[in-house]
Amino acid sequence: MSNTSLENTGLATKMIHAGAEPDPSTGAIMTPIFQTSTYVQSSPGQHKGYEYARSQNPTRAALESALAIIENGKYALAFSSGVAATDAVIKLLSPGDEVIAASDMYGGTYRLFIKVFEKFGISFKFVDTTDPANVSAAITSKTKLIWIETPTNPLMNITDIAAIATISKQAGTILCVDNTFASPYLQNPLDLGADIVMHSSTKYLGGHSDVIQGALIMNDSLLKDQLYFIQKSCGAVPGPFDCFLVLRGIKTLHVRMKAHCENGVIVAHYLRNHPKVDKVFWCGFEDHINHEIAKKQMRGFGGMLSFTLKDESIEAATKVLSSTKLFSLAESLGGVESLINHPASMTHASIPREERIKNGLTDGLIRLSIGIEDAADLVADLGQAIG
Repeated sequence: MSNTSLENTGLATKMIHAGAEPDPSTGAIMTPIFQTSTYVQSSPGQHKGYEYARSQNPTRAALESALAIIENGKYALAFSSGVAATDAVIKLLSPGDEVIAASDMYGGTYRLFIKVFEKFGISFKFVDTTDPANVSAAITSKTKLIWIETPTNPLMNITDIAAIATISKQAGTILCVDNTFASPYLQNPLDLGADIVMHSSTKYLGGHSDVIQGALIMNDSLLKDQLYFIQKSCGAVPGPFDCFLVLRGIKTLHVRMKAHCENGVIVAHYLRNHPKVDKVFWCGFEDHINHEIAKKQMRGFGGMLSFTLKDESIEAATKVLSSTKLFSLAESLGGVESLINHPASMTHASIPREERIKNGLTDGLIRLSIGIEDAADLVADLGQAIG
């Protein structure tokens, strides 16, 4: 099926067929891994669309086509990691420009903003984006970019993408949405007015904890040209085998996300009813502060959640983190296997403690990436670990 005929198909069909054109030389149904650094030209400047693998690669081109299709975008660019994709977006800016970003966000993004780009004269304001009024109040004539995550990492806060998009357009800024936690299966920010969607493709898109990669998807051709220039010039591109792995992962994204969501419901309710658990952060609860927004802009509530114990000591949290048998204590998320994580010392350690605590990310917070194992086994594992 050609990519142009996928526009009106269902999600599952898009994810299986996006970017998948049979190889014209062999008829191979899977896109080959074009493991090459350069391409032969018949004469100077006369080539078959490919000159040098940093600029173009057929495997990467197939992946970028697939990424654009599943996010309902026109263009996509693949990068060597999610952080590299984020880096490219910030490189659109100039000294003196200002970014408004979510106060609850991935620690690696915070580190990139503050430790790397702030010294180049770009300033960052961190606000609670769950209330659009906070974003409006923070905008100045220097604001060039609004950066949001929804759901956020790790507190599962929800931001109204359409509301922020309206504010962004009125202010003439770029809106970039980190859609990693939701994946294109659950949420499509471009449809809600975002200018750029960012993914750590390492997570749900790859889905098997075997690749590091990032992606940007957009509709505006000028933005695409600017970001492609950065991609080509700075060189943070993924290798062809990594592109092959993410292409393969996308084909099963829909079935995996269904299982992640189903297990997430069961685990979230189990933890909420556990006598030793204090708070469970999951946007699927009807009393979640922005549950209605999540229902409006998402197709499900995903497999990510966080929780705290009634015993708030770091020792109690450490006991749980060290006692699971199916949940592996590790960085990252979105793979088929379940992971348990301690944000304060792992994914968000780069954020100063006072900033973490102010935003609700306590030392005892535990984050779960719910895999696609049997839900009963996951519940039993958490039960024996919590005690």
